[in-house]
Amino acid sequence: MEETSKSLDSLPTTKVARAARFAKTGFNVGANYVKHYAKRAVGAESTTQDLHEANAAELYGTLSEMKGSVLKVAQMLAMEKNILPTAYANQFAQAQYQTPPLSGPLVVKAFRDAFGKSPFDVFEEFDINARQAASIGQVHFARKESRALAVKVQYPGVADSIRSDIRLVKPIALRILGLDEATVRPYLQEVETRLLEETDYALELRRGQEIAAACAHLPHLQFAQYYPEQSSARILTMDWLPGQHLKEFLATAPSQEVRNQLGQVLWDFYMYQLNELRQVHADPHPGNFLLRTDEGGTLGVLDFGCVKEIPAEVHRLFTALLAPETLTDQALLTALLQEAGVVRPEDAAAKREFYVSTMQASLELVGRPFRQDTFDFGDPTYMQALYALGDDLMQQPELRQQREPRGSEHFIYLNRTYVGLYAFLTELKAQVRTR
Repeated sequence: MEETSKSLDSLPTTKVARAARFAKTGFNVGANYVKHYAKRAVGAESTTQDLHEANAAELYGTLSEMKGSVLKVAQMLAMEKNILPTAYANQFAQAQYQTPPLSGPLVVKAFRDAFGKSPFDVFEEFDINARQAASIGQVHFARKESRALAVKVQYPGVADSIRSDIRLVKPIALRILGLDEATVRPYLQEVETRLLEETDYALELRRGQEIAAACAHLPHLQFAQYYPEQSSARILTMDWLPGQHLKEFLATAPSQEVRNQLGQVLWDFYMYQLNELRQVHADPHPGNFLLRTDEGGTLGVLDFGCVKEIPAEVHRLFTALLAPETLTDQALLTALLQEAGVVRPEDAAAKREFYVSTMQASLELVGRPFRQDTFDFGDPTYMQALYALGDDLMQQPELRQQREPRGSEHFIYLNRTYVGLYAFLTELKAQVRTR
């Protein structure tokens, strides 16, 4: 986190305050359009890219100030790069790392509200300056009984603001994407449910303990121990795990053997979650993992706020669509796609053929690691092909003009998880035994 980041002394937490902040943003975005077209009218240069950049900066400023669910929406939009103009995707991508931290007095108030005393009385040592700031909370370093601890402090009002924020964001999203509310309701509900779960620190603590216990037999994997007595609805205390985030770790030039072992650990962790636990840590961005070279490569896993539980039928569909035999059997593929809601009985023959052929090409690429004994994620052309596929699909008139989403809403977080996993393994340049 940048030391020059300004801290927040207060957050707009009431519905009126947050709606007013959105209204101000809407006014400023409108003013940007006026300036853009006024410049064009008098012959001055003002490109569409300039307009996008001005609006993206204005909108990001609002989102980072408001934090909470709207900032989470920004982060998710940044991952879905094909939905937005580049200026918006680039600006929103900053949400992962550049949110301003809460000031010291607000942190102390959170502790007094939870425990009736300041953090300096709860812990033997407590760094009032956040080490990391994210969308829903920030992390402080503490020490108690010689243990190094990570203490997550949730921003005030986040949980209460999510439903009202989504009501504010939803009309804008529906207008931009040209979607009908009734058709997207299950998808919006899925996102809202996951966002609300991320604010439930008691749920995160329980899931973190359960998944760590279930995966304890997997080698070279490390989880933080949680401390319920120093945790509350808005404060979560756990071990401070050693290690480096991916970018810093790669800067140390680790050997191919170490990178392979770390990639294998990560792959096995996700496959065990998918196939045995039927739930996955659904936020595999680099900030949630710590890497070390000891024992040939050890991986620490952080943040169980976003966990996707997978219904049995969804697991069966997901794995069947990725199976090698599905690609070579068009009747089977069509039946699975119809079961998943991608192909519909009322579709005309041409539309049905389009969706089947499009999904066949997509599944061939996305499922490639599952169809080989070993997969080399060190080949950057694989992720480039994935992104290029997304670009190509968004250029298809049939998809650009589509006014209703297709497929199970459960696939939102499953797809997000596996694209994030692939991207991580590609940066790690790991060669992994995938079957």
